[in-house]
Amino acid sequence: MGSVLGEEKKKPHAVCIPFPAQGHINAMIKVAKLLHHRGFHITFVNTEFNHKRLLKSRGPDSLKGLPDFHFHTIPDGLPPSNNIIDATQDIPALCDSTSKTCLVPFRNLLTQLNSDLNIPQVTGIVSDGCMSFTLQAADELGVPCAFFWAHSACGFFAYMNFQLLMEKGLIPLKDASYLTNGYLDTPIECIPGMKNMRMKDLPSSARSTNPNDLFLDYIKEETKRTQNADAVILNTFEALDQDILDALSTMLPRVYTIGPLQLLLNQLQNDDDDLKSIGSNLWKEESGCLEWLNSKEPGSVVYVNFGSITVMAHQQLTEFAWGLANSEQTFLWIIRSNLVVGESAVFPPEFMIRTKERGMLAGWCPQEQVLSHPAIGGFLTHSGWNSTLDSICGGVPVICWPFFSEQPTNCRYSCVNWGIGDEIQQDVKREDVEKLVRELMVGDKGKEMKKKAMEWKNKAGAATAPGGSSHVNFNNMVNDILLSKQYY
Repeated sequence: MGSVLGEEKKKPHAVCIPFPAQGHINAMIKVAKLLHHRGFHITFVNTEFNHKRLLKSRGPDSLKGLPDFHFHTIPDGLPPSNNIIDATQDIPALCDSTSKTCLVPFRNLLTQLNSDLNIPQVTGIVSDGCMSFTLQAADELGVPCAFFWAHSACGFFAYMNFQLLMEKGLIPLKDASYLTNGYLDTPIECIPGMKNMRMKDLPSSARSTNPNDLFLDYIKEETKRTQNADAVILNTFEALDQDILDALSTMLPRVYTIGPLQLLLNQLQNDDDDLKSIGSNLWKEESGCLEWLNSKEPGSVVYVNFGSITVMAHQQLTEFAWGLANSEQTFLWIIRSNLVVGESAVFPPEFMIRTKERGMLAGWCPQEQVLSHPAIGGFLTHSGWNSTLDSICGGVPVICWPFFSEQPTNCRYSCVNWGIGDEIQQDVKREDVEKLVRELMVGDKGKEMKKKAMEWKNKAGAATAPGGSSHVNFNNMVNDILLSKQYY
């Protein structure tokens, strides 16, 4: 027993800390599992709020972890929430709070870990790029700190150039009239490596009209500090984002593309792997979705999911509903408990009757499995990065309705640069939904988008296979950064 403990204590020990939102947690848990496969002891740090949500969604034993994969918590600094627990917290408030309050509890956690004689000393930190306070803690400890930016490469690169856009007076907007006077259609040509961009395709925070916008300041600070990280990790692959990566390499010392993470993980994970029991969904998954899909024809179902943060007005929900009904296509629609602002999602009885035979509504689902299911033929999405990558991994074309953050940038790249999508207007109309869904599923343009999506799927598979760029980059990142300074 003593020798086993001795071997365990010799392991490198990575502390992984995501930004406390669903998409960031999902991506970071994959990075943590990849590192565990490389022999690391893992400490995964959630906020207390999200820890409670995970226990609620996945069961009281879901965060017991493994002997060498532990979960710990720190407070997020926000006042106790009176909201229902199944909701994402206010993102700007979280950004402000974590940046100002999380360093001390994180530093205390590291001290606690290093005083535990039963586990290895901390040898490195993998931090969300939006949690840059971790740099100071890593510096004090004398260990390397890699930043994992869970956003798309194009979205991250846009954020990296916000300072440039501010200097040129392009953002923030002068006043609210700029939102409606055609200014948002202005081409953006000053960012090297970004093609086919307009003002409206920049991350949503660029549309602020507040000259003292705290969120813009936050982005400016976090991206500035990124230059001090030992490495930047991105969940993409070289073929998808080569222009962006070439430009990024002139701004940052070391950038490692190691995605799509789920494909890289599939290369390493066995069916009997204990890590498969460790999940990260903050909503309870309904496995019945997969059973329902098993009864459908290949490529016949539209999957509809607007992610973990998007909210809409009841009128928008109604337009999407009737557009799907009128398209005559079979659909699986994920309706989160807090999807509609201020109320429950209620559908007209006529819609339920009309779509009873070809529609399924569910609260949450295992999305990666859904998008790799042969029955799925298209995806109506908010263009979050995890969802976009899930669709690429499944070879599934998309209709994009971006809502927040870098989703407009992802949408533009999906529709124009990668050729796998169509965009639906923000002011959603049922006739547009009907037309785009039908085109996606049975039209000529849909067939072209499907063909491109399959090409990207194959390139993603090649990148994550042994000897592929993402596979090699992951090993290089581990060897060059996380194993470069070992204090054990």
